[in-house]
Amino acid sequence: MGMTANALPKKTEAVSNKKNSGLGSPQRKIVISALAAAVILSIFAIRIGGMEQGLLLWLGLLLGFTLFHARFGFTSAFRRFMAVGNGEAIRAHMLMLAVASTLFAIIFSLNTTLFGAEPAGNVSPVGTSLIVGAFLFGIGMQLGGGCASGTLYAVGGGRSEMFLTLIAFIAGSVLGAWHYGFWMNDTPSFQSFSLINDSGLGLFGGWALQMVILGAITVLTVIVEKRRRSPKMAALPAASGWKRIFLGSWPLMSAAVVLAVLNAATLYVKGSPWGITSGFTLWGSKAAMALGIDVTKWSYWGGEKAAPLHQSVFTDATSVMNFGVIVGALLASTLGGLFVLKKIPMKRAIAAIIGGLLMGYGARLAFGCNVGAYFSGIASFSLHGYVWGIMAMLGTYTALYLRPLFGMSVPKSTDHFC
Repeated sequence: MGMTANALPKKTEAVSNKKNSGLGSPQRKIVISALAAAVILSIFAIRIGGMEQGLLLWLGLLLGFTLFHARFGFTSAFRRFMAVGNGEAIRAHMLMLAVASTLFAIIFSLNTTLFGAEPAGNVSPVGTSLIVGAFLFGIGMQLGGGCASGTLYAVGGGRSEMFLTLIAFIAGSVLGAWHYGFWMNDTPSFQSFSLINDSGLGLFGGWALQMVILGAITVLTVIVEKRRRSPKMAALPAASGWKRIFLGSWPLMSAAVVLAVLNAATLYVKGSPWGITSGFTLWGSKAAMALGIDVTKWSYWGGEKAAPLHQSVFTDATSVMNFGVIVGALLASTLGGLFVLKKIPMKRAIAAIIGGLLMGYGARLAFGCNVGAYFSGIASFSLHGYVWGIMAMLGTYTALYLRPLFGMSVPKSTDHFC
């Protein structure tokens, strides 16, 4: 009797702790479906695109798994910093960029990749299209509820409104491709600039300068945080011990390192860094072709760039990785019992559509999104990545005045937010 009496409180305490953690039981049927989807996609990717595409699919899956578990945000990071001065997530960005830059520099020095290609970074011009596109993207991600990577992992995580954001994102990408010629040919622009190739500092000197810049931004966030007395980020639900790998949230800094390593692995496998939105443009352009629109006449799809339009999406590395991100996030969300579809309020639906359109259009003008231009651009030592970040911050600040129109919250200095 004594043993039973002593056992009951422990069991009750364990159940109570599970409820208080905010974690649910694994949604086993959906978990099995996600694993099956991963296997099926792997078969298609390898049979159609070869082993390279199979590896990229699983890199995408790991990226989606990491993004969801850390709730690693670009949208929320920018919003918190601009609204109340909280720079915790921005500092995680700087760590991620520092690690990725170091790994990218090593790969660039090797001058080869896993399958023999010469590695090439995401280095793009700085001009009107970049400035306008990144600004529009900054507004769009705050209205749409997520950036490019955020949209993918939120779809996998079951956030209902993000399905609308994704559809609108694809549509906006097609509009951007349609107008691509005007922005590239009829608006002012400077040449691209690389810290390692165009600064005269070389690989090591460019890397050292990058570390100084990232360190300075880190210090700036600390100064701003202290002056504005910013609230701290609340801890997200998490399991303890090794179970935390599969259940609940990951430490933000740990996720930053993992994302950096996975992006470097992407560069080493396919010869170019992680990107997202060119896949959206391809999907939307294929749909437009099915409706009878000849997108091959657009300058965006000129010459050899039109080849993917006539091939399987499983030959397109970006598309394959996008599929992986969605499935990885689906697996992560269902393991924690967090996949729940909800009714979308009308204002929120309108915001999602507007935000998606702005992000899609802006990404095409700005040579990428928060991943292709900001993350991979800066990690590739490109000046345009920094300009993208500044303009997206300004777009975020503008969106702080627009979000309440759609019933969306804006952090305040008194909030203790997560």
